[in-house]
Formats: sequence, C-alpha cells, structure tokens
Amino acid sequence: MSEPKVFLLPDLGEGLTEAELVNWLVSVGDEIRVDQPIAEVETAKSMVEVPSPYAGTVTVLHGEPGQTLDVGKPLISVLPAGSVASADDAAPAPSPDGIAASSTPSGSDRPDATPGAASSAPAAAQAYREEEKAGSGNVLIGYGTPGGNSQARRTRAPRKEAPGVDDLSLLRTRVPGKLGAVISPLVRRMAREHGVDLGNVHGSGDSGLIMRRDVEAVISTPVVDARPVVEPERVVSETQGDADSRTGLGISSRTPVKGVRKAVAANMSRSRAEIPEATVWVDVDATALVELRAGLKKSDPHNTPGLLAFIARFVTAGLKRFPDLNTRIETAADGSQEIVGFAGINLGFAAQTDRGLMVPSVRNADKLSARELDAEIRRLTAVVREGKATPEQLGSGTFTLNNYGVFGVDGSAAIINHPEVAILGVGRIMDKPWVVNGELAVRKVTELTLTFDHRVCDGGTAAGFLRFVADAIENPGSVLADL
Repeated sequence: MSEPKVFLLPDLGEGLTEAELVNWLVSVGDEIRVDQPIAEVETAKSMVEVPSPYAGTVTVLHGEPGQTLDVGKPLISVLPAGSVASADDAAPAPSPDGIAASSTPSGSDRPDATPGAASSAPAAAQAYREEEKAGSGNVLIGYGTPGGNSQARRTRAPRKEAPGVDDLSLLRTRVPGKLGAVISPLVRRMAREHGVDLGNVHGSGDSGLIMRRDVEAVISTPVVDARPVVEPERVVSETQGDADSRTGLGISSRTPVKGVRKAVAANMSRSRAEIPEATVWVDVDATALVELRAGLKKSDPHNTPGLLAFIARFVTAGLKRFPDLNTRIETAADGSQEIVGFAGINLGFAAQTDRGLMVPSVRNADKLSARELDAEIRRLTAVVREGKATPEQLGSGTFTLNNYGVFGVDGSAAIINHPEVAILGVGRIMDKPWVVNGELAVRKVTELTLTFDHRVCDGGTAAGFLRFVADAIENPGSVLADL
C-alpha cells in the first residue's frame, strides 16, 4: 500500500505568509504530471499558477476557492503513478507526522532533520533522488525536482523540538520567474518569534533578499502597529437580525481585508506611523505641453507619448537635480539611521486595477526618453491589471508619480509609498482663467502636489524640485531640448 505525497503551499518568493486560493486547475482523480499547474493563488503582490512537483493521481484538494491558506500547509495530495492506493488515501487532513513522512525526503537531507534520523535516510533518499531526475528544474527550492545534472539546494537548521506541520513551512518553493525575498529558516524563525511581518520588511540583500540584520532592525525599532484587525470572512444580512451596537443599524455585509487591500492598508499605516511628512503644491499652466503633444500627435498619431510620460520625463530630470528626494532611510540594529541614495531612478506610478491600487515601477527610468517611458508605462499597466506583476516590478521603486487627475480630482495630499521618501501627484487638466502677459486668458491648468519626508530634506529642496517640474510643464520645448 502506498501513501499519497502531500505538497505544501509554497513560498512564492515574496516573503509573504499566506495566499488566497482563487481556482483549482485539477480535480480529485485527475492524472497530473510533474510541473503541471494545479492551482491559481493570489498573494498581496500578484496572481500566479502553482506547479506540482509530483506526478500521479490527485487524491485530496486541501482547500476551497476563496479560502486563505497559510504558506507551508497542505495544498494537494498526489498518489504517485503506479502506486496502489491504501484505504486511508482519501483522508482529508493527514497528521503532521504523516505529512512530514510523505512530502519531504528523510534523514539528514531534510532541512529540519535531526542527527538521530539519519539512519533511515539511504533508502528514502535514493528513491527521492530517482524521482527528482524526472523534474524540469524550475519548480522547487529546498526539495523537489531540479532535473538535469543540477542538485536540489537544501539547508540544515538546528532544532529544539520534533518537526511538525509548522516546521515544514521552512521547506520553501519558488514559482518559475519569481525572484523574491526567499530567506533562511533562521531569519524566518527569528521573525516569527518576535512577531515581525516579513511582508513589510525591505530586504537589503541581493534582489531584495531579507537578511538577519533587516529583521533585527525591525525588532529594535519601536513601530506603531496600525494595521486593521481583520474579521473572519462572513456575510451577514439585515434579515438575520445582526445589528451594529454603535449605530443600531442592521449589518448588510462584512468584507475581509486581505490580499492586495491588506498589503496596501499595512503599508499606508506604516507610512503614516513612521514618516514625518509635509506637503507643498503649485498650480501650473500646462497649455504649452498640451499643445506640444497635440502637434506631435497630428504628425504621428500612433506613436505619440501621453502627457503622463512627458511629466515622468520631467520628474526624472528633477530628481537628478534634487537627489535627496530619490533616497530611502534605513535604521540599523543599534537604532542609528542613514539616508541611502541610489545611482539611478526607478519611477513608480499608481495604477488602479480590479484588485486595488498597484504601484509598478519603471526600472532605470532616468535613462529613458518620453516615448520609451510611455511604452513602459503602458506595458506595466497591462501587466498589473492582468495580475501578472512580479515582486520586483511592484517593490523596487525609488519615487512615485500619481496621476489622480484621471479620476476628475484636482489635488490630494497623498500618502508616501513606504519606504520611499516622496510622491508627486498630478491633478486633472482643466480650463481656468489665467493671467498671461498682464491679460486674462483661458488656459489649461493643473495642480502638482508633492508630499515628502521631512527627515531627508527641508522645504527649500522640496519647493525647488516642484518648481523645476512645474517650469518644465509650462515650457516643455526648451526643457526637452536639454534632456
């Protein structure tokens, strides 16, 4: 009799601890192959397909669409091809010991193994290596199917207690193409013991890797936890008699705060709790820029940058002159702080999607022309609206540009996108009375609003940057000629 292999929900390479099960791509009884997508899950960053490390027959689906699952907990059970099912194969929830035995290799090859377990390793390890050879090499880290001549990367962490289901969360996987904050078991355990949410930690290592010093810095820095308390998911109508104690009104619904909305809420709360922000604004005559674009569009109707691309070009030029606004503040383990500058600009821009507000960033935006910026903004907007954005695309910005004018709004004191130090908002462009050469005229006017972290610069720097962008919009020809 063979036992099914239990595949645990992988760490999707984003340092997050949970994901919402959106849709199953297989059913109980289906025959699946190695690396076949089995489910669509949505994290606070993106929606991805999860591939299976096992081939065989699906026996159990551990979850229902819409359910939030913890990373490291059972996702699917698969009976290996050619195996004979035992009477317990269809058990809905295997015990922790059963999961450890069926989903991970035995002995010292296992990340959570103890020295005493090594004696049972050879046979199981050999069988496991044989199964690995059938893999494609693009699924798992720590265990799974490396394929080819490569070897599975394993780590060994010291243990003080017997392994259980929670400890198996240290066995992480990465979805192909997702280069995220995959960190060591030691750092994860430190974060768990001190209540540190890794989803809000900015990694200082390569590709955003979260290091031990990053978690120690959070632990040593008092932070006001303003995250919302999330109610269990349920919907209650007035007809069920559930009334609000404060207002006396019937409660028509309850909507859980999760996914993107949960991540945005936590990040905005942290921004307001940590950053001493200030806001400056100015009205700008955008008539010349509107006319410039209209002229370009008349000569080349299919390849003319949008107004936001021109403004983005002015912003990158302004940040080169006022680099204090293109920085980040880091806090060391001893509580000391330093301002970190960057040799380049990753320009984030706010994009409204069905999943909420997303902020993808254009990498090395300072090296792109207005036309190139326009193409990249359009491409990234399509990516985030499809739910395909990667952690790098959503978390690598150094400055954010927010065009809330598309919603018919004139101005807003925006919240800085932590850990950045500034955000520029652009209001709607509308006809207004304006004095030109001593004469009253109707002009195309917009409002620019800059919110900045007062720790990195004073009002003079902020005003200088804002005035530079405003002057560029009012006189785009001369400015573009110098860029």
